[in-house]
Amino acid sequence: MTGNERENIIVRASITGISANIALAAFKAFVGFLSNSIAIILDSVNNLSDALSSVITIIGTKLAGKPADRKHPFGHGRAEYLTALVIAIIILYAGLTSLIESVKKVINPVTPEYTSVSIAIITVAVFVKIILGLFVKRTGKKVNSDSLIASGQDAIMDSIISASTIIAALIFIFSGLSLEAWLGILISFAIIRAGYESLHETLSKILGERVDAGLSHKIKQTIASVDPEIRGAYDLVLNNYGPDKHIGSVHIEIPDTWTAEKIDAVTRKIADIVYQKHNIAIAAVGIYSINTQDQKLIDIRNEVNKLVRSHKEILQMHGFFIDEKAKIMRFDIIVSFDSLDMTAIYNHVVEDVENAFPDYTVEVQFDFDISD
Repeated sequence: MTGNERENIIVRASITGISANIALAAFKAFVGFLSNSIAIILDSVNNLSDALSSVITIIGTKLAGKPADRKHPFGHGRAEYLTALVIAIIILYAGLTSLIESVKKVINPVTPEYTSVSIAIITVAVFVKIILGLFVKRTGKKVNSDSLIASGQDAIMDSIISASTIIAALIFIFSGLSLEAWLGILISFAIIRAGYESLHETLSKILGERVDAGLSHKIKQTIASVDPEIRGAYDLVLNNYGPDKHIGSVHIEIPDTWTAEKIDAVTRKIADIVYQKHNIAIAAVGIYSINTQDQKLIDIRNEVNKLVRSHKEILQMHGFFIDEKAKIMRFDIIVSFDSLDMTAIYNHVVEDVENAFPDYTVEVQFDFDISD
């Protein structure tokens, strides 16, 4: 799917959401004022905030689709995260405002007046919201749009809220007990929670999240399949420049017998295949040369690996190479974030290897657990 196709799908889904939410807001506001129902009025305001969110989603998608330029050589894809941040703030504001109004109604209650027509309209609105929510959420998953997925989930939640207003109306009709203001408070908290979760998720992506484990494994499998002599792919880093826009780097372990010509051919092939299969640009492929010609050095590697992995906080050792002439041993280790003291574990590993192989200068690179 091209960028333009994705943009068009998001815009069409958002326009559908805008139209449906404006219509629902108008109907609910009309019914709410006629029946003097604060819960239904707040529900209509929630629909308006949903429509505004869809407008902002369109704006964000358009901005994100702008081509790269000199000032922004990686494009404008992160604009989608900024607009998602604005949407989260709008949802929070709507929730806080409705909470204040609901509390006022608890202090100064007003008796609602329901009709069969008003209840029928809200019932129809529930089904419309369910259909709209499922459609928008499914579309969001199809095009990997967090904004659409959140909007769809919000619409489904709205249908539950609308259903609760119907229940409150029926309780009042048959028992005379008015739960309007209290229901408004519950609705407000539900809106606030949705806004908080959206805000938290968006900020997490702006800060930079861990590479998805499934995607990481697939990319590494793709890289390893390029040539049977590639011993492994490590240190995968993906920089996110918007949904479906990643630029990254990776290290591969290869035999110490490879020529520069072969390395050049294989690394170029890796970049091409990863982009074709995963739509991810690999900007750099680093090389770890491993000993393959001297059985003594291979045996040392196995011993060091056992020694290093005996520490439960060590997740991986890679990039092992011994320069026998210079008597230098080098390798990388990944220390778990769950370790109570990562530096202490690193120092302990270095000390153990130095004691076991005193004839070598041990150079250990401290790698972070950035991808599975």
